[in-house]
Amino acid sequence: NKAAEITGFTRDEVIGKDLVEVYITEEFRVSVKEVLDNALRGREAANFEFPLFTKDKKRVEVLLNATTRKDASGNAVGVIGVGQDITERKQVEEEKTRVAKELQTFIDTANAP
Repeated sequence: NKAAEITGFTRDEVIGKDLVEVYITEEFRVSVKEVLDNALRGREAANFEFPLFTKDKKRVEVLLNATTRKDASGNAVGVIGVGQDITERKQVEEEKTRVAKELQTFIDTANAP
C-alpha cells in the first residue's frame, strides 16, 4: 500500500484514527480540515499542499485532491482523498530558487561600480 510506504504507518495503525488531529502538523490542521469538510459538502479541492509527518518523524510534502463521494441518490457520503508525495519536487524547486537568487546577487555585484 502506497500510503504505508510513504508514511511508515500500517493500515491497522491508522484505521479509526482522526487523520487531521493525529497525522497533520498543528499549523495545517485547520486548513486540511476545511478542505476535507468542504469536499464533504460538495466543494472539491485540487492541488492542496501540506506537510505530513511519517512514523519516524520525517516531514513529507503532500499534494492532496479531495473529491466528494456520493451515493446512488447523489447525496454526499464521504470524501475520497488522493495524496501524492511531492517532497522531492519541492526540494528541487527550493534549490532552483536559491540558485537563481545567488546568480542575481552575483550579477548585481558584478555590475556594481
